Amino acid sequence: MAVSPDMAEDLAAAVAKLYEQAELALVEKVTKALAEGLDSPRWAELKLAALGNLQTAIEEIIAVLQADAAGAMHQAVAEAYERGQQAAIIELGAVATGPALAAAEALPSAPAVDRLAAALVRETGPVHLRILRAGMDVYRQVIAEASSAPLLGAQTRRQAAGRALQQFADKGVTGFVDRAGRSWNMASYVEMATRSAVGRAAVEAHTDRLAAAGIELVVVSDAPEECDRCKRWEGKVLRRDGASGEGTVEVEHATEDERMVTVKVAGSLPEARAAGLMHPNCRHSVSIYLPGLTRPAGPKKDRTRATYEQSQQQRYLERQVRAWKRRAAAAIDDDQRKAANAKVRAYQGRIRELVAETGLPRKSHREQLTGAR
Repeated sequence: MAVSPDMAEDLAAAVAKLYEQAELALVEKVTKALAEGLDSPRWAELKLAALGNLQTAIEEIIAVLQADAAGAMHQAVAEAYERGQQAAIIELGAVATGPALAAAEALPSAPAVDRLAAALVRETGPVHLRILRAGMDVYRQVIAEASSAPLLGAQTRRQAAGRALQQFADKGVTGFVDRAGRSWNMASYVEMATRSAVGRAAVEAHTDRLAAAGIELVVVSDAPEECDRCKRWEGKVLRRDGASGEGTVEVEHATEDERMVTVKVAGSLPEARAAGLMHPNCRHSVSIYLPGLTRPAGPKKDRTRATYEQSQQQRYLERQVRAWKRRAAAAIDDDQRKAANAKVRAYQGRIRELVAETGLPRKSHREQLTGAR
């Protein structure tokens, strides 16, 4: 059974939901605190006096999130690692016997899981520090803008507060930058980091078991909607580990003793992964290459008519649906809420048109905004 980061995608989504729930709870908490008594002439004074109450409420959100997140991340990594191991065991069951299969099945997993999970917890740790600051900052910003707007004659207090809260709902908790310098909001950053970690766990478990069984070569699948980073590796044979670069190797036939087979390799699996193969959202998989038995992949039969760019367009539209649902949650009056819900329906209509045109499967769960806890 081949292994791919895609096989653990649901695990990353489950962790990301915790942060999406926390972000929505934050938006709703700040909105409710500011909307209370908005028409009172003493509104700004009362809101500033209530800063401590809001801080306590946000700290409670953070405490719940911290209690849940570390355990959820460890569980996700452990499950991804187990899936990778099982994929290797299924493959090895067909080709490995005796000591090789026994070695593969006896491989300990706890140290690897603990290491990968700890790295993920460290990487996402700064997220919790940003939640309190983001909530308090937007609360103060709304008070300042809503208080000064009527004096300037620009707009009413309600309009100013609504505009600032809608901007906060759009952005969420921001300020997270990955190694490539890209900026993310909280939920997206955590999902990206978790996708990377659980994908790495599945692949590492698979290759660790192949190594224990003495398997040296793997082959990359030919996947639909591939991106440019992965395309060059499709259908190629790779060394499981070791030297980079193209070349040929002499290996024994998978089923015929003492018969040697010449195999052309495109590089090593670590080299391909460093170049982008098996990135988060990657659909490619790797599986055991059996010298003399494994045949080159035939012509690709895409499950859809879609390009990689169209699959990314679908993800963009899904993000817009979630963003406008957050806007509805941050609406300070019924008019804003109705306008936000109309945008949700408009983007869902564009998704329906895209999937009908391309054959992409509609993934409604990626359009959902899990309710705040």
